[in-house]
Amino acid sequence: MSSQIVLTSTRAVLALPDDTLLLTPATITISPQTGLITSIVPAVLPPTSFPAGTTYINHSPHILLPGLVDAHVHLNEPGRTEWEGFETGTRAAAVGGVTTVVDMPLNSIPPTTTVAGLKAKVAAAKGQCWVDVGFYGGVVPGNEEELIPLVDMGVRGFKCFLIDSGVDEFPAVTPKDVASAMQVLKDAPTTFMFHAEMDCGASEPSTLPPTSYNTFLESRPPTFETTAVSEILNLAHTAPNLNLHIVHLSATECIPMLREARQKGVKITAETCFHYLGLAAEDIEDGDTRHKCCPPIRTQKNRDTLWEELKRADSCIRTVVSDHSPCTPELKILPERLGGRGHGADEEKESKATPGDFMAAWGGISSVGLGLPILHTAAKDRGLTVVDIVRLCCAETAKQVGLSKRKGSLQVGLDADICVFDDGEEWTLTKGEMRWKNSCSPWEGKKFRGKVKETWVRGQRVWDGEKVVGKPIGEVILERRER
Repeated sequence: MSSQIVLTSTRAVLALPDDTLLLTPATITISPQTGLITSIVPAVLPPTSFPAGTTYINHSPHILLPGLVDAHVHLNEPGRTEWEGFETGTRAAAVGGVTTVVDMPLNSIPPTTTVAGLKAKVAAAKGQCWVDVGFYGGVVPGNEEELIPLVDMGVRGFKCFLIDSGVDEFPAVTPKDVASAMQVLKDAPTTFMFHAEMDCGASEPSTLPPTSYNTFLESRPPTFETTAVSEILNLAHTAPNLNLHIVHLSATECIPMLREARQKGVKITAETCFHYLGLAAEDIEDGDTRHKCCPPIRTQKNRDTLWEELKRADSCIRTVVSDHSPCTPELKILPERLGGRGHGADEEKESKATPGDFMAAWGGISSVGLGLPILHTAAKDRGLTVVDIVRLCCAETAKQVGLSKRKGSLQVGLDADICVFDDGEEWTLTKGEMRWKNSCSPWEGKKFRGKVKETWVRGQRVWDGEKVVGKPIGEVILERRER
């Protein structure tokens, strides 16, 4: 083993002591023994500056970034490993420069709504992870007594659904359930997160066929999201110290509500997703159910407004995540032109579902590890820089899950999680480059600018630009949050 590892480049995004981010030349020294960054010099030092036995790599002109922290991923193991698993999901993350993922409490069986469920998930993850993995707990009706024990075991937050989740073992909560959970968690060092949609009966039945994307879009209007956000804000005063968070915000009608609440001192933030920033309803062809997710991908105008909000220094949208929610291709009920077999995944769907039926297909988009090129490609015309991407996908996501003292920044004393990014390479995503379990994604065939050349997790290289390296060295993160 080398006595130390040195990575240097003419461009790196560093965090200053006040957490300001800066694009600058840098030489980063890493201890392979501890996996921590031991020194950062804002200049390119030559190899002669270091003793014999040092591993020295000059990555110029590529950019050294902190490893991304994807705070919204469904790995589905144990229970639905035909959809995804720890090995394949974290491998895809590593290929895309993501060094930490936080796993949602569903769609695994059992879900992470109990201490026993968390222990089952941790046992399943052992020896499989290419990157570090944290876990969320879930809030479902009647599990209030499990919440504080899950906090003590180190979950990074809690998620609930205000609408049907799509899986029976993770039922939706009522406002009464939310109020009860808020009382349990009100002084705990955690974040209470919401799938913020409520079926308020606002939509009329569509006259379009179920293979039309507009049929699905009209079935989940923006009022589903604004109604849910209103319910959450109405309860926020009962737990003023509790961090609240809206996951996968799609409808921009929620933004003024959240901004007003934050101005009044409510501790609430939101995230949006790569697909809401890179895709638009007008471009989705009939039957292309790879695009189905909940909340839905909305209009180009909605997408433009999300981008404008991201650029604000006081934005209520603090983070951008993947919401990697994979399934088998059969559950997407794809038409034959997209590789489908013309039927669903089981007898019931085979008898009822039309190929390309948006209303019957599973809702979820596979994209873990694609976020950096997606955002970098789109941001070029939106006025956001690579520094902004680091803020949204590294520093703020680490803060959201209580890991800022370990992850999300290139700073001395933090984990040496590093992404080497070629911001100029142009490429097109093929099925062969999808490293998650099932090669089904609306990003197939899309052209990107920017590709990850290396990924380092705690001072060990896990991706060399062509293949994952060595054995899975990712750790499960089970440490009680401080706040």
